[in-house]
Amino acid sequence: MAVNFETRGPIALFTLDRPEARNAVNHEVSQELEAHLDSFESDPNLWVGILKAEGKVFCAGADLKSVSQGKRIETDKGGFAGLARYPRTKPLIAAVDGAALAGGLEIVLSCDLVVASSSARFGIPEVKRSLIAGAGGLFRLPAAIAKNVAMELALTGDPISAERAFSLGLVNELCETGTVVDASIALAQRITANAPIAVRESREVILETLGVPEADGWAITKTHFRNVVKTEDFKEGPLAFVEKRDPVWKGR
Repeated sequence: MAVNFETRGPIALFTLDRPEARNAVNHEVSQELEAHLDSFESDPNLWVGILKAEGKVFCAGADLKSVSQGKRIETDKGGFAGLARYPRTKPLIAAVDGAALAGGLEIVLSCDLVVASSSARFGIPEVKRSLIAGAGGLFRLPAAIAKNVAMELALTGDPISAERAFSLGLVNELCETGTVVDASIALAQRITANAPIAVRESREVILETLGVPEADGWAITKTHFRNVVKTEDFKEGPLAFVEKRDPVWKGR
C-alpha cells in the first residue's frame, strides 16, 4: 500500500507510505488516496482528516520515474495525488514533519490547516527544472501568504523554513520534530468538539467568499446558514447551553 488509512473516533488519518521514494506521488498514491478520501467523505462518523507521511520527507512531489513510464499521477476526480482537485466537504489537516516540495507543497495547499514541525521546509522548485507548479501551487500559494513572498518562492524555486512559513501564516501550528501527529490530533479534537455540519458549512463559506464582493459574501453566508438551521444539531447546541451540559452532536 502506498497510502494507509485508519480511524480514531471521528478522526481519519491518511499516511503517505513511500519513504524509500521520499513519498513522491506515483499512480498508486493518487489512486489510493482518492479511494480513501471517498471512504472519508461517505462515512458520517468521520468529521476531520489528517494527512501525514512516513519517513523524513513529507513529500518530494511527482514521481518522475512513474511519469517517464507514462503512468498517470493524476485521477479524473481528484487530480494530482487524488487530492488537489478532490471535491471535499470535510476539514483536512496537513501534518508536515520534513520537506514538502513541489507537488508536496501543493498537497499541503490542498488541505485546510497545516501543523508543521521545525524540520519542515516548503517550496515550489519547479522553475529549476524548466517546469511550473501545475497542481494549484501558483494560485493557492498567493491566496495563503503575501503575493510578493509567493512570487519569491515561484521565481527563485528556493524553499522556506517552517519558522518562516509559520510567520507568514502558511502554518497554523509549529511544533517539535516527531510531535506533529500528536499536535495535529489535538487540533482535530478541537474541531470535533464542535457541530460537524456547522464546521463544514463554515469551511465552505470561507472558500466560496475568497475574493468576492461583500454583497456576494452576505448571500453565500445566508445560503449556508440555512443549511445549518435545518439540522438536528442546530437545536442541540442552544439546548445544551441552557441545560449547562456538553452538546451531543449527531452530525445531522
